[in-house]
Amino acid sequence: MVFTSPSWVPKLAYYPPDTVPLSEFMLSDEYRFTSAAKSRNPFTCGISGKSYSYAEVSERVECIARALSKELGWAPNKGTEWDKVVGLFALNTIDTMTLAYATFRLNGILSPANAVYSASEMEFQLKNCGAKAFFTCAPLLDVALEAAKGAGIPKERIYLVDTATDSSSSNKHSLKTLDQLAEEGKKLQKIDALRWSKGQGAKQTAYLCYSSGTSGLPKGVKISHHNVISNIIQISTFEHPLRSKRKSYTEIALGLLPQSHIYGLVVIALSSTWRGDEVIVLPKFELESYLKSIATYKIVTLYLVPPIIIQMNKNQKVCSKYDLSSVNSIFTGAAPLGAETAEDLQKIYPSWKIRQGYGLTETCTVVCSTPEDDIWFGSSGSILPGFTCKIIDAEGKDVTAYNEPGELVVRSPSVVLGYLNNDKADAETFIKDHDSAERWMRTGDEAVLRKAPSGNEHVFIVDRIKELIKVKGLQVAPAELEAHILTHPSVADCAVIPVPDDASGEVAKAFVVKSSSVSVEENDRITARDIAKYVEEHKARHKWLKGGVEFIDVIPKSPSGKILRRLLRDKEKESRRRKVAKL
Repeated sequence: MVFTSPSWVPKLAYYPPDTVPLSEFMLSDEYRFTSAAKSRNPFTCGISGKSYSYAEVSERVECIARALSKELGWAPNKGTEWDKVVGLFALNTIDTMTLAYATFRLNGILSPANAVYSASEMEFQLKNCGAKAFFTCAPLLDVALEAAKGAGIPKERIYLVDTATDSSSSNKHSLKTLDQLAEEGKKLQKIDALRWSKGQGAKQTAYLCYSSGTSGLPKGVKISHHNVISNIIQISTFEHPLRSKRKSYTEIALGLLPQSHIYGLVVIALSSTWRGDEVIVLPKFELESYLKSIATYKIVTLYLVPPIIIQMNKNQKVCSKYDLSSVNSIFTGAAPLGAETAEDLQKIYPSWKIRQGYGLTETCTVVCSTPEDDIWFGSSGSILPGFTCKIIDAEGKDVTAYNEPGELVVRSPSVVLGYLNNDKADAETFIKDHDSAERWMRTGDEAVLRKAPSGNEHVFIVDRIKELIKVKGLQVAPAELEAHILTHPSVADCAVIPVPDDASGEVAKAFVVKSSSVSVEENDRITARDIAKYVEEHKARHKWLKGGVEFIDVIPKSPSGKILRRLLRDKEKESRRRKVAKL
């Protein structure tokens, strides 16, 4: 069964253009949803209050592009985009997108990296993407320099992006900064306009983003200009009927999530500002600075991930100190938000519209989203315009009924070009329809399609197919159990993985971080039994924690909040190996 957007969703506002670079699409009134004159300043620093207008952003882009052209010997219409790959390893700043646009102005590629990377991880990405220049920030400089040295990038091609927390002495290596490049560019001659052929935007890579690496080495995902532009238009078309009902079409949004991650990049930094919103940029998550920014800037929409929501639920004594009355809605993605967690937040903030979306780096980005007037906790919402979706069962047949699980397979102009130098991954992920020769993408996620009380179709993401726990042939979704365990007062965080069992094949085991409310004197065995009993009282027998409860200090996660279950599985294997060795 093929399914698309509900009937209330408009058709795409216009078909995404494939003849212009992303930078021109974002900055030119010819393409923008809201003109620059009617838009708010795109980015404001939540720490310092520094902000740029669209005119200032456009000027900085041109000046930085001129300076980089001189520094690196890059000309807009000479060489290929693969000759001009720029690596970015930095915390969020109001200039992150300025650098991206300047790179595209020179016909180059930007490859952003997780700010939590180690030197070896950063070195791998720099080598893999073939970066010729490297931008970082003072707080990450030591790691960046080590990685650049390993990747063979000379010091004169390493630059600093200024952050709100930099001190005058933080540039101890006297590296040239983005601000200095902008000043130098003012004195240089204009560079040639880009000359693109028809369809070039659909073939040419703009971003080279890397998967989280939860299994094996991270994979470089080639994202074209057309892919990004497509999802911006898809998101904005979906949102338009909802926003039109508000007093003000444009709004102030939270820009906390890493702009190196596809969610922070496309949903927040690009789609929001293209619609005319102002994004309040924070370099990283700290509960009190996050709350203070909401109160100070009267933020309307909070773009979050589930771990932040869980922290808010569990730290109401701190949250209650701040005026959060400006908030109208939250939007969460990158990892599933359990219905119980959403319900807990709704009880605390009954006026908030708690929405969820679903997408991947390979779909660049959002596939489905919750409408403000059709919220269904646990659901990832309805399909965006321009997407065609199917659910495929284990035998490869189309699921034709509601409430039957299978792998979600999608088709969209936003589906990416493929992986960098990885034919095996391409073959596993992107498939051709035998009947129509259309290119589909396998998400690797198990989903069910359900009809909401409103009559609209909603997508529920059950879990990663490879992560499902199979107990005597019955499937258990770790995310479902985790959402329930997190409501136990003794639990601050948790993750559930499958462990082998002679009788059942697999059973569920929980790794738990204890809440601060648990006293030192409390017995771990009693607390573990209490948590297991809590699950038994509310869940079917095959979902019980027969694999046990183990207490750890921290749940390993990616910057976006996805649980790195591979690390927990490796920990469990090593523990079992040691037990066997002792026998």
